[in-house]
Amino acid sequence: MKMKVKTFTSPEPLLNGYSHPCDLLSILHEQQLKKEKSVTIQYRREQYISIYTTALFQSSPHLSGHVRTHSHSLSRWLVAGNALNCLFIDTSSFQRYLRFGVTHFNGGGVVKSCRKEGFVIDERGKLKRFNKKKLSRRRCGSLRGRGWKYGSGFVDGIFPVLSPIAQKILSFIQRETDPEKVADVLGTLPSTHASWDDLINVAVQLRLNKKWDPIVLVCEWILRRSSFQPDVICFNLLIDAYGQKLRYKEAELLYVQLLESRCVPTEDTYALLVKAYCLAGLIEKAEAVLIEMQKHHVTPSMTKMLCCCVGATVYNAYIEGLTKRKGNTEEAIDVFQRMKRERCKPTTETYNLMINLYGKASKSYMSWKLFCEMRSHQCKPNICTYTALVNAFAREGLCQKAEEVFEQLQEDGLEPDVYVYNALMEAYSRAGYPYGAAEIFSLMQHMGCEPDRASYNIMVDAYGRAGLHSDAEAVFEQMKKLGIVPTMKSHMLLLAAYSRARDVTKCEAIVKEMSENGVEPDTFVLNSMLNLYGRLGQFTKMEKTLAEMEKGPCAADISTYNILINVYGKAGYLERVEELFEEVKERKLRPDVVTWTSRMGGYSRKKLYVKCLEIFEEMIDSGCVPDGGTAKVLLKACAMVLKDLKYADSHEWVKIDGNKATFGITDHAQDHLGDVVYVELPDLGRSVSQGESFGAVESVKATSDINSPVSGKVVEVNEVLTESPGLVNTSPYEEGWIIKVELSDAGEVEKLMDSDKYSKFCEEEDAKH
Repeated sequence: MKMKVKTFTSPEPLLNGYSHPCDLLSILHEQQLKKEKSVTIQYRREQYISIYTTALFQSSPHLSGHVRTHSHSLSRWLVAGNALNCLFIDTSSFQRYLRFGVTHFNGGGVVKSCRKEGFVIDERGKLKRFNKKKLSRRRCGSLRGRGWKYGSGFVDGIFPVLSPIAQKILSFIQRETDPEKVADVLGTLPSTHASWDDLINVAVQLRLNKKWDPIVLVCEWILRRSSFQPDVICFNLLIDAYGQKLRYKEAELLYVQLLESRCVPTEDTYALLVKAYCLAGLIEKAEAVLIEMQKHHVTPSMTKMLCCCVGATVYNAYIEGLTKRKGNTEEAIDVFQRMKRERCKPTTETYNLMINLYGKASKSYMSWKLFCEMRSHQCKPNICTYTALVNAFAREGLCQKAEEVFEQLQEDGLEPDVYVYNALMEAYSRAGYPYGAAEIFSLMQHMGCEPDRASYNIMVDAYGRAGLHSDAEAVFEQMKKLGIVPTMKSHMLLLAAYSRARDVTKCEAIVKEMSENGVEPDTFVLNSMLNLYGRLGQFTKMEKTLAEMEKGPCAADISTYNILINVYGKAGYLERVEELFEEVKERKLRPDVVTWTSRMGGYSRKKLYVKCLEIFEEMIDSGCVPDGGTAKVLLKACAMVLKDLKYADSHEWVKIDGNKATFGITDHAQDHLGDVVYVELPDLGRSVSQGESFGAVESVKATSDINSPVSGKVVEVNEVLTESPGLVNTSPYEEGWIIKVELSDAGEVEKLMDSDKYSKFCEEEDAKH
């Protein structure tokens, strides 16, 4: 079918027919061509402009190149329309995506005005408008970053429309894993634009669902075995999938293949390469990609204009890749600072990534600081920004600050979605207010926002943390009645609720129910059961579970051995501790800081500080970095008994100074008590007798009487302990003293133990337990 081309007066000659290297007829889909009666094309050539048509027309495989027009001005427009409406594409600025709008248009002429709106092409090829602000943010209608942005052309949050054939392809690809069978089936598809559309839509839909292996099958077939011309969209999708699977070498080879096929790599291609290297931990190669980008993608004359747009895309991918790999927090912060030093303006996505990064690091104050910086730089926050900020405060249980952010969101005209409500519920849950979380849950339903599975999981966790395991189970059952299938995490949260209550029978029933419902318990679930058995001293069941893990599909990991070493160390079974540590080496598992500290802890409890120091040196030699817990264990092992004091068998110490004596509880006693929260002090002038109680120490574990090691009259009490009872833990022999007495019988001191006898007494007592 031929197309009419009308021309208008212009300072320079216009296109006649289809003589341009990029045939303008290819811009329109084959199915749309039949409906077009006339096309009006008007343009003005005045300055060098490059338009990446793949950013808009992703459905045509032969549009992988780009249209270039040499002229001397920054203005150019293209109008393509019919008698009913027209599409106006303004390319006068170098933006990441083309700016566009839709307006009514009758007959020939120039479009004078245009409203900037979003649009999507439906399954019948018709153009439809949408207003981003009015789209539903409820369950299954979120706009929060789910649209695949790397070169596909889909507007963020607008999902590809799958034709009946595409739906069959998607269903088949999700079931089949054999590349040859996939190639045989896809090979039966006709080499048409419709088939191309279906394959790309399927690949993007798989990307939305994070199905990396099927993406590899589809895109490898398109690029290596099909008759379709290679396209940058396919390359980008495949590089992304390889990166997520940590197959960075294949991503490298694919980039070389992209260059050899004469496809133009976009900034998104480089961004995905950077992200792939970051996920694999290859920071040096990620830096090399930045150099490669400057070499092939941005010419010196365009650097000043394009550096902000291109740089932001790549830097965002760099930061995202680093944040997804544990232990790279500082590197991600350095990249963000470097981005600002190089005068690359951070985007909303950049700030979202950094706010989320600081939130996960429990630095909500830094998240708030970045939010304020963002607003001061005229960078408009979106729904994801507020959600990340609420989450940051939620992780630290700062529900009041989380509520303030929630209110600010509404004041800025944004509609809270299920993710924001969930974050606010999480804040109340972590702060220990389950009924506050329940109130937010009810508010969400009242406002017409449907709770999702995560909402119910948060409520299960909120009740479980507060010890309300019956309420947690009621929410779990309600979720099942509504047709929401509980996942592994749902069962784990319920298991944790009953584990806190030490209800072994119920926990075992939950694990059995998981298997019956087709949710096979994984290593994490079995580790939780090991921890529960260990806390209750049920070593037989613990060993039986370990044996099942060795035979079954859930292999023991380093966390498994950390739990076992810690449990046996606390129980004083040091031989078993050493056996387990040797098993870690035999299984070629790398001991982490928890492994070393737990092993050291067993000897620390027996005051074998020489052995603790040996383990500590071994730990350093292995390259493992100690943490605060390691230091605490070492201090407990080394600090214990002072030479110039006397000790009672009820674990009080006494220091004699002339006719006066100072009392306190020993370091051994405070270690067994745990964190002290209250100290009961006697009145001044009260008489105390040797071996009788004169006060009490209350800790998070228990309350214990304080017995007087000698007789006398109380002349001074440590009033500081009223406000700071923790001094009994941190400084038991100095700032944590309790009372001073005037001796009534100095001979009683001789009945007490010296440091050597007391040390031996403690070892014997620990051995009995």
